[in-house]
Amino acid sequence: MNGLLLSTSFSDIMRNVWNYVSSGYAVLIYAVLIIVLVVALVVILMVNDGKNSDTTVVTIDKPADGGARDGDTRAKRAEEEDGNRFPTLTEIDGESRKYIRAEYDENITLKELCESFRNFAAYKQKLYYDITDIRRFIAGLSVSHITILQGMSGTGKTSLAYVFGEFLDNPSTVIPVQPMWKERTDLLGYYNEFTKRFNETQLLQVMYKANYSKEIFITVLDEMNIARVEYYFAEFLSMLEIPDANKRYLGVVTDKWANDPKQFKDGNIRLPENMWFIGTANNDDSTFAISDKVYDRAMVMNLDAKAEPFAAPRVKKVHITAERFKELTDAAQREYKMTKRNARRLDELDKYMIENFRTTFGNRIMKQIKTYIPVYVGCGGEELEALDDILAKKVLRKLEMQNPVYIKNAAEGFCMYLDELFGADRMPQCKAVMDRLCKNA
Repeated sequence: MNGLLLSTSFSDIMRNVWNYVSSGYAVLIYAVLIIVLVVALVVILMVNDGKNSDTTVVTIDKPADGGARDGDTRAKRAEEEDGNRFPTLTEIDGESRKYIRAEYDENITLKELCESFRNFAAYKQKLYYDITDIRRFIAGLSVSHITILQGMSGTGKTSLAYVFGEFLDNPSTVIPVQPMWKERTDLLGYYNEFTKRFNETQLLQVMYKANYSKEIFITVLDEMNIARVEYYFAEFLSMLEIPDANKRYLGVVTDKWANDPKQFKDGNIRLPENMWFIGTANNDDSTFAISDKVYDRAMVMNLDAKAEPFAAPRVKKVHITAERFKELTDAAQREYKMTKRNARRLDELDKYMIENFRTTFGNRIMKQIKTYIPVYVGCGGEELEALDDILAKKVLRKLEMQNPVYIKNAAEGFCMYLDELFGADRMPQCKAVMDRLCKNA
C-alpha cells in the first residue's frame, strides 16, 4: 500500500513539474535568459577587441627599439609592397645599370665570328661542328629572330644554341616546352588572384632584362614541337612581322597600376630586337608537325650528323652588341649582293616550280633568300652553296604536302633541270630533298 502511494505521488510530482516547465510563463523566462546570455557574449567580444586594438596601437607607436615611427607611413609602405604585382621586374628596374657592359668587341668580322665560335665550342665544351653548319647558323640569325634546329637526337641541337650564349658571355636561357601549352600565358605568365602577384616566368624576366641591354640574348625553346607552336607562340610570330621593332608590344596585363615596372606601356612589354628564339625540334610520334606559318617565318637548320673532332685553339669570348651584329649583316648584304647570273637562275627556277609543281617562292621567301645569301658569303661561304641550302629548306620543303606519287615521277626531271640550270651536282641539298621524298612515296 505504501509503495503504491509513493509511486502515485512521484507520478503526480513529475506531471506537475512538466506542466510548469512547459507553461507560457516558463517559456518567457527561457527567452529572457537567452537574450541575457547573447548580450553578455557580445559585450565580452567587444571588450576583447578593444584590448587587441589597444595592443596594436602600442606596438606601432612604441616599437621595441624605442624610436618613434609614424603608423600611417608604415601602413602605407605595407600597402605599396602588397600592391606590387611584379616584384622581380621591379628589382630588375633597380639593377638596370648592370645590364650594360662597359666595352664591346666592335672590330670583329662575320668570318672571324664564325671561326671563333666554332673553335670556342670545340675547345671549351668539346662540341664539334662543321664550319658550314656554323655559317648557316650565323647567317640564319640575320634572316629571322626565330631559328628551328631539327635533326636526329644527339647531334647537338640544344648544345649549339647554349654554347653560343656562352661564347657571347651572355648565357642562353633554356625553356623546356610543356605538352599542355596552348597560349602565350604559358610563356609570359599570368596574374594570380589568390597571391595578388603576377607569375613572372623566366622568359618574361629575360625579355625585361634584354630591354635594358645592348647584347644578344638567346632563348632556347627546347623540344618546341612537343606542343603546337602556332598556339603558344602565335603572338610572337605576329609581332616579329611588324617592321618597326619599337612597335612590337606583347600584352602582359589588361590594366595599369601605379607601381608597375618602368618599361611597361599600358600593361604591355616590348619584344626586344636583341632577342633571338632558337627552337629545337624532333620528328617522332610524340611531337606535332610544325605548321607552314611557323616554317615560313623561321630559318631552318638540319643537324643530321656529328662533325669529326678536331684540334681547336683556345679563343676568348666575344662581346658583341645586337646593333653591331646588324651592322655586319647589313654591310654583307651591300658587299656580297647576289650576282645577276644567280638572280636570273632563281627567276627561271621559280617559273619551273610554278609550271610543274604549282608552287612559287613568294615575297617573304624571296626576301629571305636575298638576305641569307650575302651574309652566308660574308661568313666565308660560297654563293651557290648558300642558294642550294636555302632553296632546300624554304622552297622544296613545300613539295612534302603534294601528291607523293606525282613528286616521285617528276623528281628525275627536276634533278636534271637543276644540273642544266646551275651545273652538274652543284645543288646536292636540293637533290637530297627530292631523293628523300621519293623514298617516302
